[in-house]
Amino acid sequence: MSSFNHQTWTVGSFEANVTATLKDLHAKDFVRRLWAKDPSLWHQDPAHHTIIRNALGWLSVIERQRSQVPRLRAFAEDVKNAGLTHLLLLGMGGSSLCPEVCRLTFGIIHGHPELHVLDSTVPSQVKSVENRVDLARTLCIVASKSGSTTEPLVFQKYFFERMQRVKGYRAGENFLAITDRGSRLEFVARELHFRDVWHGERDVGGRYSALSNFGMVPAAAMGVNVEQLLSRAEQMRQRCDSAVPPADNPGVELGVILGTLAKAGRDKLTLIASPALSSVGSWLEQLIAESTGKEEKGIIPIEGEPLGEPHVYGRDRVFAYLRHVDEPYPEQGAKIAALQAAGHPVVRIDVADVINLGQEFFRWEVATATAGALMDVNAFDQPNVQESKDFTRYYLEEFKKKESLPQEPPVVVDGDVRIFADAANQRALSGASSLDGILSAHLARAQAGEYVALNAYVERTPAVHAAFQRIRTLVRDAKRVATTVGYGPRFLHSTGQLHKGGPNTGVFIQITAGEGEDVMIPGEPYSFGTLAAAQALGDMKSLTTRNRRVIRIHVGFDVESGVKRIQKAVERALLPLGNATNG
Repeated sequence: MSSFNHQTWTVGSFEANVTATLKDLHAKDFVRRLWAKDPSLWHQDPAHHTIIRNALGWLSVIERQRSQVPRLRAFAEDVKNAGLTHLLLLGMGGSSLCPEVCRLTFGIIHGHPELHVLDSTVPSQVKSVENRVDLARTLCIVASKSGSTTEPLVFQKYFFERMQRVKGYRAGENFLAITDRGSRLEFVARELHFRDVWHGERDVGGRYSALSNFGMVPAAAMGVNVEQLLSRAEQMRQRCDSAVPPADNPGVELGVILGTLAKAGRDKLTLIASPALSSVGSWLEQLIAESTGKEEKGIIPIEGEPLGEPHVYGRDRVFAYLRHVDEPYPEQGAKIAALQAAGHPVVRIDVADVINLGQEFFRWEVATATAGALMDVNAFDQPNVQESKDFTRYYLEEFKKKESLPQEPPVVVDGDVRIFADAANQRALSGASSLDGILSAHLARAQAGEYVALNAYVERTPAVHAAFQRIRTLVRDAKRVATTVGYGPRFLHSTGQLHKGGPNTGVFIQITAGEGEDVMIPGEPYSFGTLAAAQALGDMKSLTTRNRRVIRIHVGFDVESGVKRIQKAVERALLPLGNATNG
């Protein structure tokens, strides 16, 4: 069997555009300039050049990481010999998504600890993750590139206090940090006598860090053969190297397809994967959304949307199909073939083995950087992520002063559901006075070529997620628009940048809920519940400041019942009379 993932594509009437762009990039010496780290490929503003030059270390990180393999192997053996049965990754965004993909792709590897990932400040989610591990036999991996990201720091405070109850002054033995050298987190780790500190690469941004220590340390600890994973990734690096012309360069070729089609209106990149690879989409979502979603431009990644028949899709789609060749899934393959036959652009990547995951990390990093260059955006900054953080900080400061968060009155109260909107969005809802009416008016705002985003600050449970999947399928099928589902605050560090900085084509529904049992954060005057609420308010404020179409639905304490009620209201708003289901 080949150890290389094979890429093919069919783009129909866009083939001439793609071919012309590949030739143009060849004439402009694009690949050599990419590897030479030429910032003018992405932006002409000198202010951006310094950022770009200091963000291209991912191009050579595989070579540096392979030299770390002996240390990674020794570390994995130490974890196993210490009798640790659980790993708890405490991170956010680029520091947590690659470990999450590894967790879901490789599962529990015999003889090695099970990996868990916490990237939510919702109290019930924090408690749910805590209840799955035996703290005395858990290694907590605190991951933050800057070392100052709020979520990993408060996770560390909470779990360190919990660990002290179990191990006393030896609590630090059960902690490890991954962070840039000299960061605040490194100082905390040294002060609290963490088991170890692994450093990130200063010239590798968070969303491009999968093949650095942020991805490889947790992977090694859970038993993944990182030597083989990096070796396979190196095969892709060589095929994307500076001497390989665009038309023969898998990463650049993919980026040209995505960038060219996005500029032609096919900007909804719909990610489809075999079940064994289904989690890769969440990593791709962040990479693509946060890299391209700025200056009112962007590729909108559609991750996790159930695969439908050709007629339910608009003319704004391009499909990327990651197929695991050892896992035939005929029904999925037949639907992809039908989409291709209907004229939808399809990129197909046949993944020879799950250990080839590293190849996909590198392919898509090159592709995303290339697409960003074609769209004339800096693919390495995230200006609007900081904007949401600043609004969150404002709400937390107000809480410290007044012991409550600032809150606007709801525009509609319908039973135990409260609906919020700023003045501009309220005017657009045509005086609707019930949940059904609000949702009907709000969803009517989504037009062809746009997308509807469900942004949920609630615990992700099977029942809740199933309801959101039902809602997005209803919306897609009725409106022929793309849909996304994001869980806060996780999505703030991925699609959040696109929501505010990308094209104003999103219609947003934010869902919040009351917390029955809140969880205090040691050393802070606020709880996880307050932090999550402040993050939701900050997100809403950032969206409304940028004139986005957004409402917030607060469902109270019974989250599953509240989300189910939203589902029923969407069914009544979108299904023909009498066809709403009772499911």
